[in-house]
Amino acid sequence: MKYLTLLLFLISSELLAQERQNPIISPYGGIYDIPEAVVKADPNIDYKIVIDIVTENENPEEFNWSLNNVARLLNLHVVSGADPKKINVVLAIHGGATYAIAKDSIYKKKYGVNNPNNQLIKALKDAGVLLTVCGQSLISRKISADEVNENVEIATSMLTTVTTHQLKGYALLKF
Repeated sequence: MKYLTLLLFLISSELLAQERQNPIISPYGGIYDIPEAVVKADPNIDYKIVIDIVTENENPEEFNWSLNNVARLLNLHVVSGADPKKINVVLAIHGGATYAIAKDSIYKKKYGVNNPNNQLIKALKDAGVLLTVCGQSLISRKISADEVNENVEIATSMLTTVTTHQLKGYALLKF
């Protein structure tokens, strides 16, 4: 029993000593490698993922959790063995998350601070993520096309973005 307790302590200490990794998107989406994992990403698969992003920031002074989770998704797949050149991600941003892609002038008007998502949005785009925002959500929030972050494309709607990509074989996630 004494040796089992020592072994468990050593294993837990090793796990706790790990540092977050950001192999694709840094400094966002930090994750931990799990070397003992047997269920991993397949380096031979072409990953096609469309993500329904609807969650609004709880704290408008911090970056959007859902956008950071996209960075985590990319980092996790790469650490787990996926080929980064074979990961295609499309974001369908709408609802409460719409303000996350607004330029500083609009974000500041609503929340009183500059948009903390700007660098994360650029890092996602630089990593090959296609960021789209629902045109219907823009209209309902009175955000014009020229008030959208330059790294984000305007879509007719979240619904058409998701259905079009699902019919092209993309897996759907919702954040």
